[in-house]
Amino acid sequence: MIILLIYIAIFVGAFFAVKHITASTAPKDYTSLKTVTFGDESAVRPNRAASIISVGSIFVLWAAFTGSSLIPSFLHAPGAYSGMGEFTYTVEAEGETNDATVTVNVHDKEGDATVPEVALGDGFAKNDAVSIVKYRSKLLRVDQNDERGRDVGAKIIAINGEAIAPGGEVLTDFARVAMTPKGTLNIVPKTGWQMEPIWLPPPENVLKRVGDIATDGFRNFTLWEHLGFSLFRVILGFIFGALVGIPLGYAMGLSNWFRGWFDPIVEFMRPVPPLALIPLVIIWAGIGEVGKIILLFLAALWIMAIAARSGVSGVNITKVHAAYSLGASKWQIMRHVIVPNSLPEIFTGARVAMGVCWGTVVAAELVAAEKGAGMMIMVASKFQNTDIVLMGIILIGVIGFSIDVLMRWAEKLLVPWKGRS
Repeated sequence: MIILLIYIAIFVGAFFAVKHITASTAPKDYTSLKTVTFGDESAVRPNRAASIISVGSIFVLWAAFTGSSLIPSFLHAPGAYSGMGEFTYTVEAEGETNDATVTVNVHDKEGDATVPEVALGDGFAKNDAVSIVKYRSKLLRVDQNDERGRDVGAKIIAINGEAIAPGGEVLTDFARVAMTPKGTLNIVPKTGWQMEPIWLPPPENVLKRVGDIATDGFRNFTLWEHLGFSLFRVILGFIFGALVGIPLGYAMGLSNWFRGWFDPIVEFMRPVPPLALIPLVIIWAGIGEVGKIILLFLAALWIMAIAARSGVSGVNITKVHAAYSLGASKWQIMRHVIVPNSLPEIFTGARVAMGVCWGTVVAAELVAAEKGAGMMIMVASKFQNTDIVLMGIILIGVIGFSIDVLMRWAEKLLVPWKGRS
C-alpha cells in the first residue's frame, strides 16, 4: 500500500510538473491546432516525458524498497534492523520480582550468527542471548537458565518496564516482543519497509543472474537457447493460429452460413483460458513439442478469427457500393476493399494474440520441457530463486514488447490508410 501511494504521488506530481514545463514549448503543428480533440485518436500521442518518468519511477521504487546499491542510500526505504539489540524482562516468582536482560544479535542470512556471550547476573532471573536472522523471528524460553522456573510458578510480567501478559506484546526500539499463551517470548526484529530478497531481489541481483546464465547456462542450456526456443514456439503457434483464424474470420464476416455455423464455437472457446486446455492437450497430443504448439495455436486461433470477422464487418458499406457502381467484381471488392479495410483490425488482433501466446508459453513449458523461458521460471520458482524468476519475467516482457513495437511498425508501413476515411 505504501508503494502504491508513493507511485500515485509520483504520477500526480510528474503530471503537473511536466505540464507546467512544456506549456510554453508545445509544438505548433496541425494536431496541436485542433479545436476538438476529445475522442479523436489522431490527437492523442504518447508523452515521451511521461514514458521516461514512468519507467524511471518503477526502477527507483524497486531499488529503494530492496536496498539496491544502484541508487544513493538516502533514497532507500527504511530497511530491516541489523545489529545488536537488547531488552529487559521482569520475572515474578514466589512473591519476588527480578529483572534480566536479553541480548539479541540480528544478522544477515550470510552474516555472523554468533550468539553473544553475556554474564548471567546475580539475581534469580539470569541474562540471556540469542541470534536471529533478519526478517525472521525466534522463540526464547528465558526461564530455562533462571534459578526459578515455571515449575515454581515463575512468570514474566513486564518487558522494559511495560506490563505484558500471555497473548500480549511490547514494542522495543529494535523488535516486537510477544508472549505466547504458555509464557514463551517470541522476538520479531523490525523488518522496515524494504522487501526481503526472497520476495523481491534488488535490480543488481537480477542483472547479475542475466550475466551468469548467459555465460554458464541454466540446466545445460544457455540463456539465448531458452529464449530462442520460447520465441520459436510462440511464433509457430501464432502463425498456425493466424493461418486458420484469419480465413475463418473472413468466412464468418462474409457468409451467413459460416457465421451461423462457427459463431457458437468461436464465442464458446473465446473466454476459455488456454491454461484450462492443458490437460486435454496432453491427453490428445502428449507432452512433447506438438502439444505445446497446439496449445499456443489454440491461444491465437480464436482471437485472430474474431479480429478478422470484426474487420470484415466494420468495412464501410459506402465503399462497397462505390466499387460495385464502378463495375468491380466480387473478387475485386474482396481484393481492393474488404481486405485493405480489415487489415487494421487484424493487426490489432495479432498484437493481442501474440501477447496471449507469450502469457501461455510459461504454462505450455511447464509440462516436460527441457528448454524455454517458461521452464526456467518454473524450475527456479521451485527452489525459490526469485532473481531467476524475475529475470525470466522481465526478458519475456522485453521480447514481447519488442515484438509489439515491430508489429506496430509493420502496421504503419503496410496499412498507411488506417484511421482515414
